[in-house]
Amino acid sequence: MATSRALTTFRLPPLPTIREIIKLFRLQAVKQLSQNFLLDLRLTDKIVRKAGNLTNAYVYEVGPGPGGITRSILNASVAELLVVEKDSRFIPGLQMLSDAAPGKLRIVHGDVLTFKVERAFPESLKRQWEDDPPNVHIIGNLPFSVSTPLIIKWLKNVSQKDGPFAYGRTQMTLTFQQEVAEVDVGVVHFTPLVRPAIRQPFELVEKVVQSAFHFRRKYCHRGLGMLFPEAQRLESTGKLLQGAEVDPTLRPTQLSVSHFGSLCDVYRKMCDEDPHLFAYNFREECKRTKCKSQEPEDDREISRL
Repeated sequence: MATSRALTTFRLPPLPTIREIIKLFRLQAVKQLSQNFLLDLRLTDKIVRKAGNLTNAYVYEVGPGPGGITRSILNASVAELLVVEKDSRFIPGLQMLSDAAPGKLRIVHGDVLTFKVERAFPESLKRQWEDDPPNVHIIGNLPFSVSTPLIIKWLKNVSQKDGPFAYGRTQMTLTFQQEVAEVDVGVVHFTPLVRPAIRQPFELVEKVVQSAFHFRRKYCHRGLGMLFPEAQRLESTGKLLQGAEVDPTLRPTQLSVSHFGSLCDVYRKMCDEDPHLFAYNFREECKRTKCKSQEPEDDREISRL
């Protein structure tokens, strides 16, 4: 009995430092997954403050890792913090934080790309899209490997008002890390607009934007040309750019939201005129013709921009 009682009453310090958690569970950042640990509590506190007042808020943290930002969120007096972590190595350390904050931290061992967050929080939190944002926040330290697919998924959710945005115009505070020896962290705060800046279906906007950045270091007409079959590419690209009043010698990074709005509007009209146009996929045409000139720039070159 004495041994059993000792085991049940033994607790590690309620809030060990992140360095202690890393040492205790022998955690290492996996380079292939672009993982970087934020160890400085002052930095994680600063990141969380960018989200605004979180008192009594419901927070969804993606990829908490060893729990640096997690602790700062808990210290912000939230009503509940839900964390979704795919890497099982981090679960024991997060459970320690949960034990130190009873009823505050809920841990899900799963994939943020498939987790149904729209079912995670009380229905009473939901607001009309036109109202102020709900008291629901997304916070995350996104590794490079997952940031692009996750942001695209969330943008689609915004357009459909589902997923995390089933509660209304849920705010997001996200960090993006550069893969360098001394990690630089950029913090971006997002609040969805009441009305979209580009009033076209998400799939159409995504296709136009992806095509424009197909050759991101070249003139925009090169990438936008990938929207059209080779036989009509030159003529149709000219028609698109002229109709949208976009200079074909602008680089993709020089195109504004207004530019993309005009391009999407004109492309939509062209698709309405030709019902088969939107289904066109230049990669499929390349496979058939075995063309090499249409392939995108090397990803390693792009990452250095």
